[in-house]
Amino acid sequence: MTGSINVGDRDGTHIIRFEGDIRVGLCNAFDNYCQSMLCDDNFCAVIVDLSNTNVIDSTALGSLARLSMGVKALNGQVPTLICDTPNIKRILQNMGFDDVFTIVPSVQDSSLELQALPTLSDLAVDGTRDKVIEAHRLLMSMNDANKTAFKELVDALEQEALEQRSSSGD
Repeated sequence: MTGSINVGDRDGTHIIRFEGDIRVGLCNAFDNYCQSMLCDDNFCAVIVDLSNTNVIDSTALGSLARLSMGVKALNGQVPTLICDTPNIKRILQNMGFDDVFTIVPSVQDSSLELQALPTLSDLAVDGTRDKVIEAHRLLMSMNDANKTAFKELVDALEQEALEQRSSSGD
């Protein structure tokens, strides 16, 4: 199944709904949206809805962690995350997301019309690798369990990047 990220806002409260399989290919558009959202003078809050999410990869989780840190730096609050799926909720809790989001099973439906973010499937290998490294470094900073879980992956990707730069003469 493919995934999508749908967004909208009402009076400075942004709604972000993840649907289906949320993987690295959706992260650039999501990160770009989050950057512009946090620069919006009308921004006051964000709600991330994972109710219709089947799968979320660790790069997307890193992007969510970055969003939470950005919101907290901006207004001192943590965003709300809607999750009623036991498997995804367990992943969120194991990774420490209950420290950086207020996780709730549901919220009152506001019937806000959402727009789909574009899917960027033409990411360059270097850009994708850098995005994966950055996301996993953020996850590692959240707690010791994440640091242990992702250290080998980050080290391997950084080594690969170094080798590629060395072989291309950069």
